[in-house]
Amino acid sequence: MPSPRVSRIKPPALRPGDTVGIVAPASNVKRVELEAGCEGLRRAGYRPFYFDSILEQDLYFAGSAQRRARELEDMFAREDVRAIVCARGGYGSNYLLEALDWEKIKAHPKIFVGYSDLTTLLTYLYDRLGLVTFHGPMVAKDWAYQDRVDFSSWQSALAGNSAWEPALGAGSGATGLVDGAAEGILYGGCLSILVASLGTPYEIHTEGTILFLEDVAAKPYQIDRMLMQLKLAGKLTGVRGIVFGEMQDCIQTANQGYVLEEIVTRIVGELGVPVAYGVRSGHVTAGNITLPFGVRAGLEVRGGRVSLKILEAAVTAVPGQAQDSREKTS
Repeated sequence: MPSPRVSRIKPPALRPGDTVGIVAPASNVKRVELEAGCEGLRRAGYRPFYFDSILEQDLYFAGSAQRRARELEDMFAREDVRAIVCARGGYGSNYLLEALDWEKIKAHPKIFVGYSDLTTLLTYLYDRLGLVTFHGPMVAKDWAYQDRVDFSSWQSALAGNSAWEPALGAGSGATGLVDGAAEGILYGGCLSILVASLGTPYEIHTEGTILFLEDVAAKPYQIDRMLMQLKLAGKLTGVRGIVFGEMQDCIQTANQGYVLEEIVTRIVGELGVPVAYGVRSGHVTAGNITLPFGVRAGLEVRGGRVSLKILEAAVTAVPGQAQDSREKTS
């Protein structure tokens, strides 16, 4: 959570016809997937834009850390770019933490969207600057394919709806693990990336949050270990609710004899907070939900049913003007 000295910043809303800047802060990008994602954004009514350098490659990175940092700074600074959407995750966002000019970014607040390895930037942009960020579909991983973007939540989050909720009813995959109701600041991301922040100057701040946790292709014992690390580090103390993602391919074997829900309930089930499971945001099989990090949300779990309500607008509806939200977010 931002310190009391940091004002929360809501970026300007995204409108039809706006330019969307595409960046690759982590792993390298394939042109065919990038162009397919750009076409998906065009069909949705936006104008995609990227620098040619986005296709550079340095080992498994999208070019050097300096290139990736300058790309991101330049996208924030450009007046014609309304929102910034990451091309893909992979690995490498942590290299940018010491390379970015944070004051330059703060001077030009914009919508920033990503997931997976981009959790590093999503959480730290909020923790350091107070900038509301967005855990949602990426260009080469979601916009490039049919049915991979939940457009309703995308519009609600980025256009400025003051109160809304993703559809988590029958068929959504969402279910309740621990009953209860709570309000807090929505925050989180990819579990392995959140755990990697512990013990660094960029460590996550989870107190007072509705904590969203998701991952992909991690074995159940690895999920267990990471949750226990969060617990032992005190990062589950003061959390007001927990929402797990789809947890795609997080199995040991096809006939393992237990389900991941049992593993996570054993660790978080006695925290005294509501716990939901299966909300499709991040690594998903379909319908990637956009979740705004840094805004008030309400979580209610009753008898297996889940409601996750966003209780305030995540962006400012005033064109071209960012909004400092100085109310306490704890």
